[in-house]
Amino acid sequence: MPFDTAAADHSLARAAASATTPAAASMGWQPMRSSGTALVEQLVEHFTGLVRNHGLRVGMRVPSVRALAQSAGVSRDTVVQAYDKLAAQGLLQSRRGSGFYVAAQRRLMEPAAVAEVPAEVVEFDTAYLLRGIFRDDGENTGGAGCLPSSWMDQGLITGAMRAISRQGARAELGFLGYGHPQGFLPLRQQIASNLQAQEVQAHPEANLMTVGGVTQGLDLIVRCFLKPGDTVLVEDPAWFLIFGRLKYMGVNVIGVPRLPGGPDVVALESLAQAHQPKLFILNTAVHNPTGLSLSAGVAHEVLRIAERHDFLLVEDDTYADFLGAMPLRLAAMDRLQRVILVGGYSKTLSGGLRVGYIAAKPDYVHRLTDMKLLSGLTSSLPAEHIVHHILADGSYRKHVDRLRERVDRARIRCLRKLEAIGCYAEHEPVAGTFAWVDCGVDTEVLARQAALSNLLLAPGVLFSPQQATSRMLRVPVAMADHVAPWKMLEHILKQLRG
Repeated sequence: MPFDTAAADHSLARAAASATTPAAASMGWQPMRSSGTALVEQLVEHFTGLVRNHGLRVGMRVPSVRALAQSAGVSRDTVVQAYDKLAAQGLLQSRRGSGFYVAAQRRLMEPAAVAEVPAEVVEFDTAYLLRGIFRDDGENTGGAGCLPSSWMDQGLITGAMRAISRQGARAELGFLGYGHPQGFLPLRQQIASNLQAQEVQAHPEANLMTVGGVTQGLDLIVRCFLKPGDTVLVEDPAWFLIFGRLKYMGVNVIGVPRLPGGPDVVALESLAQAHQPKLFILNTAVHNPTGLSLSAGVAHEVLRIAERHDFLLVEDDTYADFLGAMPLRLAAMDRLQRVILVGGYSKTLSGGLRVGYIAAKPDYVHRLTDMKLLSGLTSSLPAEHIVHHILADGSYRKHVDRLRERVDRARIRCLRKLEAIGCYAEHEPVAGTFAWVDCGVDTEVLARQAALSNLLLAPGVLFSPQQATSRMLRVPVAMADHVAPWKMLEHILKQLRG
C-alpha cells in the first residue's frame, strides 16, 4: 500500500487539533478489506511509512491498541500483532504500562571494504573450498557436491512437521526441553531397527547416540580418542574435510592408498606396523570421492590388521543409502567391538537437517555422549522428531529409492559428458553422487582458472592428506544438468592442454 506523505502530514495536523477523534486515533489508516494484503501487514506498512518519512517523530506515543482498533474497526489482536512486528523491526518500543512509542532509528554501519584476493595467489585449501560451497550465489555446481534442493522431497519434512503438530501439546512440549543426552529415544529405536535389518547389531540404548550430522560425529570421535601427536590413518584419496579437522587437532595423518576394492591392505599392514596408529577412518559403502565400495576379502583383512596392531576403525557411512544393495559394513562383521559406525540423513533429506548417529560399543557410547555434552550439550530435538517421523512412517525408503534412481541416471550422463571432453574414470563408480576422473592436467591449476570465472571445482590435491599434485577432479553428478559449468570446464581444459 503506497505511502502518501501529504496525507500523513494532514493526519498528524488533525491529531494535534483533536487527539480524541477517530481519525487521529487511526493515524490516517483505513483498512482495505478487499486487498490481498492482510490487515496486520497493511497496518505495519502504514506505520513504517510514517516513521521512515518522519511523519512520526522519535519519542512520540502512538495510539493505544484499543483506540486504534476502535477507530479503524479492526480487532485488538490485529493491532497487537502489528505493533509487535513494528517493535521487532526496531521502529517502535514498548514501555510497560504506558504504551508504544516511536524508537530512535539507528543507521547500520557499512562493512569495511574487503580487498579481493586474486585466484592465482589464494591458498587453495580445504577452507577455501568450504567457504565457496556455502556461498549464496547459486553458481557452485562444479565443486559443492551437494544435491540440488529440487531433487529432495520437501513434502517429507513439511508433512512430518504437520503430523507432529497434530499430536498435540504433549509433542510440542517435548520440543521445549534439552532432550536426552544420547538423543531422542524413539529415533534411536528406529535407527537400531534399520541397522539390525542390515546385520549391524546395535541396541538403541547401549550402542546408539544421535549427533548433529556425520561431521559432528567424526569431530566427537577425534576429540574423544585422539590427542596431539597421535597417528591417524586415512584413505588416499578421501573426504577432504577430515584432513582439516585432524590438522587442527595436531595429529600425524598418514594416507593409505585406496584401490577399487578398498584400502591397499599391504600398505595398511606396513603403515600400521611402522606408525602404531590409534584410528583408521574410512568409507566402506560408496567411497567419497571414487564411488567404489569395499570387497569382502579386503574387509576381512582390514579387521585382522586392526586387531593385530590394536587400532580402532571409524566407518564413515555417509553415502551408504545411495547403494542399491545392502552394504557390506565392517560394523556388521565386527559386531561393534573395534568399529565405530557414523551415519546420517543430511545427504538424502536436507543439508540443513543436521541429524546423524554413532553406533559403537557401550563404553564408547558413554564416553562420546559425555564429549557431546561438553562440546554442545544435546542435539536438536525438533530435528530428531522430524527424522524419526520420516523413518517410522515408511516414506523414507520410497524417497531414497526415487532419489537413488535419479542420481544413478545423472551419474551415467555425467560420465559420458566427461569422456566427451577427455576426462575419464579409471574405475567407474558403482554408486554415489560423484565422478572421480583423470583430466590429464594439474587440476589445482584448472580449479584456479575456473575460480577466475566464479566456477568452484574440487581438485584432487584437496583429497590427498599429503596434498600431492593431482590430475584427478571430483565432479558432482548433478553438474550433468547444467550447461554453463560444462562450457567453462571444456574451455579451460582446451587452454591448459595447449
